[in-house]
Amino acid sequence: MLAKRIIPCLDVKDGRVVKGVNYVNFRDAGDPVEQAAWYNEQGADELTFLDITASLEHRDTVLDIVRRTAEQVFIPFTVGGGIRTIEDIRDTLKAGADKVSIMTAAVRNPEIITEGAERFGSQCIVVAIDAKRVVGDETNLGPAPDEKIEWRVHTHGGTEPTEVDALEYAARAEELGAGELLVTSIDADGTKEGYDVELLRRISENAGIPVIASGGAGTVDHLYQAIDYGKADAVLAASIFHFRELTIEHCKRELAERGVTVRL
Repeated sequence: MLAKRIIPCLDVKDGRVVKGVNYVNFRDAGDPVEQAAWYNEQGADELTFLDITASLEHRDTVLDIVRRTAEQVFIPFTVGGGIRTIEDIRDTLKAGADKVSIMTAAVRNPEIITEGAERFGSQCIVVAIDAKRVVGDETNLGPAPDEKIEWRVHTHGGTEPTEVDALEYAARAEELGAGELLVTSIDADGTKEGYDVELLRRISENAGIPVIASGGAGTVDHLYQAIDYGKADAVLAASIFHFRELTIEHCKRELAERGVTVRL
């Protein structure tokens, strides 16, 4: 069985790592280069760097920070935010990223998924899905297998709603050549009250590529629920690691004790 991955996420705004709740009310969480080096030492399986306002501000990813961050990590490194063209993918990979995360551009121009996969390999293309419930209880994000729930994709850093169904879009992204899906619940993001495990499960059960859980991690229980019930292949978290509430080593040992295969 493949090991489940723990992935710290650096949400970067104005050159600093930040963390908000439901994509607003950001608080400073340090320098991205320093944080990246620390996570590399702490045993993170991968690292994700998201320039969270690049698409909203219609600008490119801050590649200088990406380069300096890449110099500090020797684990798989994913970069997203403001990636709109094949040239942007190429430049981001040249700056040191191992993978690129594409969200807004992939919704607007799905062909970029296929072209990117054909040009650089599907393993490089992570399609990010920021999803918000439009049907169902937004206050209860736990298991609800018999409940009618719908999620819609949001773009531009989660600020602009679309009519795109998140479950259908996940399947389509895989068909087009995505190598992984990064699934974030806008409802859960930053709350530290748990992932939207029903969203994760419904996408994971129909996916033939890895699914990364994002949004809502607050405890080891939440990580376990995303892996166990949500069927996620990896769990991404920010607040609990940035503010030293939990360590990656502690989370891995707790998960291992529950029977989850992790790299120790």
